[in-house]
Amino acid sequence: MPVLRSADHGTWLGTLVFDGARRFDGVSPDLEAHCARVNRSAVSLGMNPSLSTSAIIERVNEGLSQFDDAAAVYIRPMYWSTGYGDGFISADPESTDFCLCLQEIPMPSVDATATLATTRFTRPTLDMATVDAKAACLYPNNARMIREAIAKGFSNALVCDPLGNVAESATSNVFMVRDGEVFTPIPNGTFLNGITRQRIITLLRESGITVHESSLRYEDFHQADEVFLTGNIAKVTPIVAFEETKYEIGPISKLARAAYLDWARS
Repeated sequence: MPVLRSADHGTWLGTLVFDGARRFDGVSPDLEAHCARVNRSAVSLGMNPSLSTSAIIERVNEGLSQFDDAAAVYIRPMYWSTGYGDGFISADPESTDFCLCLQEIPMPSVDATATLATTRFTRPTLDMATVDAKAACLYPNNARMIREAIAKGFSNALVCDPLGNVAESATSNVFMVRDGEVFTPIPNGTFLNGITRQRIITLLRESGITVHESSLRYEDFHQADEVFLTGNIAKVTPIVAFEETKYEIGPISKLARAAYLDWARS
């Protein structure tokens, strides 16, 4: 039996939402937060989620028991609509379906880094798109940012909102360091306030580092001492170049990663 059919609303008209958590070293940090967020994403796209947060966690743990204890697993709970509601292109909220995808994906090497380029594409605002959800329909825009960056010889893009303020990278939240203090774009409704992002802010502040959430421009990143990304695939990824600007993998980038892993394993 197919999980997602060709005429399902989620296939044809894009109501699919998902979230991404991780299991590594035998731990699944912030799993509850990720399972709760997929339910909020479903509501944002007009669906009625069919499982409680605790029920999703139960299914995740049942599925993880089928993997080797040492396996690094990417955890994706997903919802979409199968039926059609008022006005034909809207979804029937009661037709919401659920799937859990557990995929073995190794954690990136501790030496993994990335590079950033500018992009002509922007993150939309809430009046333009469903940016308050982790929605699959947003990702084609991110994909063209990545293609543009790769064509320029870089691995990711540093993306602005429509006002020219930096929002995030094409795949992850972004941080910069200047004079020993950390700066990250303030959530303004154009990108998700990531769960790993929030965790890193808390851990850095607990380590005595000043963290500012503020409006940032491309020029701020050219003047930075360090830049790093946060997200669920790699947790913390140092940036070694933003176009012509080069960075060292500095002490705060290393601290962010070490603090996260220490917290997760605890």
